[in-house]
Amino acid sequence: EMKYNFNVNAKCIYNPLDKSKVLKLAKNKFKFSFFDNRSYLRIISIGRLVDQKNHILLLRAFKKIKNLCKCKLLIIGNGIKLKTYRNYINDNNLDKIVKIIPFQKNPIKFLKRSDLFILSSKYEGLPNVLLESVALKIPIISSNCKSGPTEILSKNKGGLLFKNNNEKDLVKKIKYFIKNKKIMSKKANYAFKNLDRFDKKKNLEEYLKIILQYI
Repeated sequence: EMKYNFNVNAKCIYNPLDKSKVLKLAKNKFKFSFFDNRSYLRIISIGRLVDQKNHILLLRAFKKIKNLCKCKLLIIGNGIKLKTYRNYINDNNLDKIVKIIPFQKNPIKFLKRSDLFILSSKYEGLPNVLLESVALKIPIISSNCKSGPTEILSKNKGGLLFKNNNEKDLVKKIKYFIKNKKIMSKKANYAFKNLDRFDKKKNLEEYLKIILQYI
């Protein structure tokens, strides 16, 4: 876009991911009874409670699939939409299976305990939380928003993409996950194998190469 719109000779360098740090944070032990029962499908979403992240779409979709299997939804984040989301949860009798907790210094430990990560955003830069999910081999369903998800997930090879801001398609993709967990696990492994392009050392070296040209 920089080249096309501004005729700038730009080079794209991905966000540097420290995979070893993610794996270390995932090992932290903690008590969290909401996600203890493995007989439930444990869905997680992490992000600010703002319109951009579009959690209301996720809540509406979850309401439609909650009777298909035993499932729980955890949302981690702070933001101006908190009251709106809590009202929706209470009004639709979801309070026993949906939980919102504030921003955590280490959300990775919660991510590690989940079965499925869902990104419902209307738009992104390059969502680090998707990279962290891939590093933990957590199956992913993401909106096909600009920008990042389609690159991280290699289109649909590393996860499932649903039409941006489309509740019906999100419900369809969650239903697919429920019926095809083995296929989704293979997709998660595919994404993991292609994670090296986001490696911290590799991308910092790319920055260094460019800087050294001007020193």
